[in-house]
Amino acid sequence: MSFLKSALYVKNVPNGERAVRIIAALAIAIGGLATMSAPWNWVLVAAAGGLGLSGVFGFCPACAMVGRRLQQRR
Repeated sequence: MSFLKSALYVKNVPNGERAVRIIAALAIAIGGLATMSAPWNWVLVAAAGGLGLSGVFGFCPACAMVGRRLQQRR
């Protein structure tokens, strides 16, 4: 259980980066739908969805795989 708790439930994206990820996801999705033709626009929307979800939840699986953790405030 300790692996699941440390790997799945610990936020590893700081708040400032979370906001940037959400804004970037919105911009990528809107830009992809407005400028690209199918099926590439849906590929960009799917990528933006993943980026947006990592911003909303504060957990990035790629960052977790390389061992990124938030610094604890003292």
